Amino acid sequence: MVNAAYIHIPFCEHICYYCDFNKVFIHNQPVEEYLNNLEKEIQLTIASSSKSSILKSIFVGGGTPTALNEHQLEKLCHIIQRQLRYNYQTEFTFEANPGDLSIDKLEILKEIGVNRISLGVQTFNDLLLEKIGRVHRAKDVFKSIDLATKVGFKNISIDLIYRLPGQTINDFNETLETALSLNVQHYSGYSLIVEPKTVFYNLMRKGALPLPEEETDAMMYELLIEKMDKHGFKQYEISNFSLPSYESKHNLTYWNNEEYYGFGAGAHSYLNGYRRSNVGPLTKYFGSIQKNVLPVFEENHVSKREKMEEEMFLGLRKTEGVSIRQFTKKYGLNPLQLFFGEIQTNQEKGLLTIKEDWIRLTKKGRFLGNEVFQSFIGVI
Repeated sequence: MVNAAYIHIPFCEHICYYCDFNKVFIHNQPVEEYLNNLEKEIQLTIASSSKSSILKSIFVGGGTPTALNEHQLEKLCHIIQRQLRYNYQTEFTFEANPGDLSIDKLEILKEIGVNRISLGVQTFNDLLLEKIGRVHRAKDVFKSIDLATKVGFKNISIDLIYRLPGQTINDFNETLETALSLNVQHYSGYSLIVEPKTVFYNLMRKGALPLPEEETDAMMYELLIEKMDKHGFKQYEISNFSLPSYESKHNLTYWNNEEYYGFGAGAHSYLNGYRRSNVGPLTKYFGSIQKNVLPVFEENHVSKREKMEEEMFLGLRKTEGVSIRQFTKKYGLNPLQLFFGEIQTNQEKGLLTIKEDWIRLTKKGRFLGNEVFQSFIGVI
């Protein structure tokens, strides 16, 4: 059964220098037409899928979903309400930029069952926010959290980025101290990755992007882990920390290698054993749907071999790791035998450990996760 849905809203008030997601500047864009086509895509997808159930999670991301005005946001919410099956137990998340959230927008979200807000904060240093192309400032974060709390949201997540251009360990420490002083339940902390087709990528090619050294990056990550632990936030995945019972159900769908719907221009999905990506340009997206054709750009069938490899490198992102028993039940093969050489090599390097039913990363392994994950690809 498909238990999760991701909905992509590709509109932004401003384009950040590091972002490579499918997005467009919202002004003069056909937002209403996009929402109409989005609803039709959801209908077409669900009609072609035999797996339908009450969803455990819905995640609306982008772009910036809250860049929509109140009327557009209400329309989006009603589309979700009409087309998707969910209830009060469903984790229902909306991404938002600090400064975009008004009382009216928050009340629209609350009214249709949204119960989790994910804020793209990145840093509390206003100078760094300007350097990375963000238009909000630290004061906007405080205001957004205050408004969300007043409206009744009790599950708020903050995204942070470290290894920003010119960022020092002291800068990041101050951001963490500020973040941890707020009344929120979940944090995500990511090391900056410079992606192609971004402003930062072009600057880096010109030698004009002063990024911290790898050693500083590792020290920032270690600081993140230590601070979160000290304040009672459990690291349940390489980059994610929460209070007890506030882990992101939606993100766990990905790391548990489960299938999910992906709706919208540029969205990704995993359905009926196929990983798909939708076309990104709006004109192509509209063109497909108006012909009653799903807007698929690329589609790949995931073989059993690939599923087992994915089960390892996705599952090892979780702090608890990969369950030997569950893996064996799911695929009819024991991972300790299937990946004997890879597991042994990573154990000898001090990157993996086996404890009772679990294969998991060591603390050292968390810092070298990509090396471990890569070792499970293409080995069967």
